[in-house]
Amino acid sequence: MSDSPILVDVWRGALAESRHRGAYVLVDADGRVVEAKGDPERAVFARSAIKPLLALPLIESGAAEAFSVRDDELALACASHSGEPFHVAAVTAWLGRIGLSVADLECGAHAPYHASSVKQLHAVGQEPTQAHNNCSGKHTGVLTTCRHLKDPTRGYIKPEHPAQQRLTRLLEEMCGVSLGNAPRGIDGCGFPQIAIPLHALAHGIARLGAPDRLSRERAGACRRIASAMAAHPAMVAGTDRFCTRALAAAKGKAVVKTGAEGVYMAAIPAKGYGIALKVDDGATRAAEVVMATLLIRHADLDAAQMAALQALQRPALTNVAGVVVGELRPGF
Repeated sequence: MSDSPILVDVWRGALAESRHRGAYVLVDADGRVVEAKGDPERAVFARSAIKPLLALPLIESGAAEAFSVRDDELALACASHSGEPFHVAAVTAWLGRIGLSVADLECGAHAPYHASSVKQLHAVGQEPTQAHNNCSGKHTGVLTTCRHLKDPTRGYIKPEHPAQQRLTRLLEEMCGVSLGNAPRGIDGCGFPQIAIPLHALAHGIARLGAPDRLSRERAGACRRIASAMAAHPAMVAGTDRFCTRALAAAKGKAVVKTGAEGVYMAAIPAKGYGIALKVDDGATRAAEVVMATLLIRHADLDAAQMAALQALQRPALTNVAGVVVGELRPGF
């Protein structure tokens, strides 16, 4: 990692106070590298950035049709949501429709990312549940597929469960890699993680955005996922979150998804491009600057879209009093 290039500078006054190193790669639909910094073959845990790919079996299996899953719920299946009331209500209602409850989610509970939603819980003396977990939509989507295919709903996060075996095969197919000997780990929500090279991740998300060469069934699933995320950006993240703001600004010109520890993935459907990036120190603030910069360069944005992304490209640093004291800037 010490050899990774500097991607983002953090300026306070006239001094670059901190610097974030990392790597990114942008490929076309054939997997050819269009632009890269750092090592494009570096294997990383994609974390939640991989969720749009993981949502594909929900459609391909027929589960989405069988349980009348709406597009806003598909967006939620791809989400790392903020735990706002509309996220929690959607997850809870979806679970009820498939005959399950919040108790069936194996993701654990944590407080909402959205500060006002935390205050609302405290005001009524409630504790957060598994539905507040930012990954509860992904878990509900997997449980929906399990119900449709008659798989056990208990233990669905274990690597040996049919659901996880299905997802591993899908990642191999979409990313064009063999994952049999890849390093493994466990995500914050309990899901297995498999290390995948940045180049392969970029190729996988490129194919989701431009799926014409895939089978008819998979191509249809890819298009529906991309369309759902573009149409329901608030479901994908939440109030003032980067993914929601970028998706809303791009209006279908880009499909963007964050992951923990400084990972991001995006598709630019019109060009067949895919992007995968990793910031070495895990800083989300830096990963957002890199992603905004690459979308500005490559997504053919109009003037209004460009302005919205430029605000995300150079976010201000403020002190406790709210005074602007610096900014983050792309360093590449």
